[in-house]
Amino acid sequence: MAKEMAEKEDKSLFELNGKPSMHVAIPQAMQHVLAMLVGNITPPILIAQLLGLPASDKILLTQAAMLIGGITTLIQLFPVFGFGMGLPNVMGVAFAYMPILSAIGLTYGIRAIFGAQLVAAFASIFLGMMMGKIRKYFPPIVSGTVVLSIGLSLYSTAVNYMGGGSAVADDFGSPKYWVIALIVLSVTLGCNFFGKGKIKVSGMLIGIGIGYIISLIWGDMISFENVKNSSWVAFPQFFKWGIEFHPSAIISMILMYIVQAVQTIGDVSSTAIGGFNREATDKEIGGAIKGQGICGMLGACIGGLPTDPYSQNVGLIATTKVVAKRVFTIVGVIMVVAGLSPKFGAIMTTIPYPVLGGATVTVFAAITMSGIQLISQQPLNYRNKMIVGIALALGVGISTVSASLQFFPVAVQNIIGKSPIVLSFAIAFILNIIVPVDNSKED
Repeated sequence: MAKEMAEKEDKSLFELNGKPSMHVAIPQAMQHVLAMLVGNITPPILIAQLLGLPASDKILLTQAAMLIGGITTLIQLFPVFGFGMGLPNVMGVAFAYMPILSAIGLTYGIRAIFGAQLVAAFASIFLGMMMGKIRKYFPPIVSGTVVLSIGLSLYSTAVNYMGGGSAVADDFGSPKYWVIALIVLSVTLGCNFFGKGKIKVSGMLIGIGIGYIISLIWGDMISFENVKNSSWVAFPQFFKWGIEFHPSAIISMILMYIVQAVQTIGDVSSTAIGGFNREATDKEIGGAIKGQGICGMLGACIGGLPTDPYSQNVGLIATTKVVAKRVFTIVGVIMVVAGLSPKFGAIMTTIPYPVLGGATVTVFAAITMSGIQLISQQPLNYRNKMIVGIALALGVGISTVSASLQFFPVAVQNIIGKSPIVLSFAIAFILNIIVPVDNSKED
């Protein structure tokens, strides 16, 4: 009898509406929390550092990232009025938005980030409604080019943090920073390549843990002053930083939401195939994008940056086949609880920048290779190679030499001169439409 109950428990993990007991569900949920944790807290920490925000703001942004990630995960799991896909996944703040967020923040400030996010997230809801009709305009050659440009644009951020976090600091590039960053990178890769089970899933977290311990031993890299001064529980502050609307920032963010919608299509499709052995429906994909949109609007109000499905968690679903809603409900609740604790946010912000740099370079590399993988889904004949090549050449080239646009209107400079993503997307999208289709094999 006990054996039959155990087998029933195990099977319920692999059923969408299965009800595994808590002692079975919680370990599965913790795997997903560990897999997404670092990816979720790092973008707000990097943005706060880039914009020179005080430690208290960094804590609030980290807190909001956990809160909005948990809320988005739960809405995707339990759709409300068509907002949400009804499938299991783990949502969190997206690294892909980093170049656009950085460009807007450095140009106009953090208030403009949330103003652009509010408008763009609202616009993305309509994108979700039309997904069945416009999906054909975003083939892998377009989406892959954009994802590749995102990965390429993030490398300078990783190297900056590996060198200490601030190029103007007197000790920037110090050997101790590089030693710590490279140890974190080595441990992360070691776990990913040679680890199994939880060790493989938690490679980045283990790498950060070891880097953190080394930083503590070094003695002058971590301060717990903000942790001591932080409260245990606090609710989100609406419009803490205010909100501003700048046309160029809004256009850039809308285009980024379109780009991210393309990646969401891939993640939702992978979840359906990996977890349920079927294709995702247009309703599920549209619901996922609408769910991201409504949560993006909420995030703009409380300081939570834009979210997307986490590919590492999609991979975990495909590997374990665990799809029970109860497991992912626990994940969402854990994230929300963490998001209501400033103490948690304060602890996360004590992670030294070389540790973050050593860990995130693996994420940025994975994003880049995902782009290449998407592109290679279509034959690399002359047509497709030129679309990718021209889009990247102009997108990356112009953003690298932004002074080449100095005689153009400021709005143009801000939209296409600050980051390669928007221009790469626009060029790949237009060329894919106007250049005759060619499905011949590779040259």
